[in-house]
Amino acid sequence: MGVGKSRAWIAATAFAVTAAAPSFAGENSVEYAVKGAYLYKMLPFVDWPASVFPTPNGPIAICILGRDPFGAALDKAVADQRIGEHPVSVRRNAAPGDASCQVAFVDAADPQAESDMLRAFDGKPVLTVTDSGAPAPGIVAFVVEQNHVRFDIDDAAAAKGGLSISSKLLDLARTVKPRKAAP
Repeated sequence: MGVGKSRAWIAATAFAVTAAAPSFAGENSVEYAVKGAYLYKMLPFVDWPASVFPTPNGPIAICILGRDPFGAALDKAVADQRIGEHPVSVRRNAAPGDASCQVAFVDAADPQAESDMLRAFDGKPVLTVTDSGAPAPGIVAFVVEQNHVRFDIDDAAAAKGGLSISSKLLDLARTVKPRKAAP
């Protein structure tokens, strides 16, 4: 399967997961299994600067800061998976601003703590993801809307960190804060 077809398949899969997601009332494990799948499925649609990886086949590290709502579901989603030449790994209890993270999922019980953790990654080539359901200074924010997992993207924040997000992923977002046009 070519790169274009692979990305189209992933986009269709992500859309299908959203459209077919069951009601989450009282079913947090299902909600976080879907969010974990989204987190992994987004990775092929994000381009990081080559300098982010210590070697051409260095891992894409998904770092969990704060509460870990995924448990084993995220580990199962990324087990033996690769994005191009990069294996995918999950690291828990990462420190805010950790330079070895390509993705930082931040879920703090305290909104101020969450904001502080996210600020540590501001302007760095890290895809920051939040679960607060409220606008946060991250790049991707998961929300549950009408019992379906959705997400918003701040493409301007991605650009500030040197990340490029595919238009295919941007098209799937509920809302997108666009990057500023080049002068």
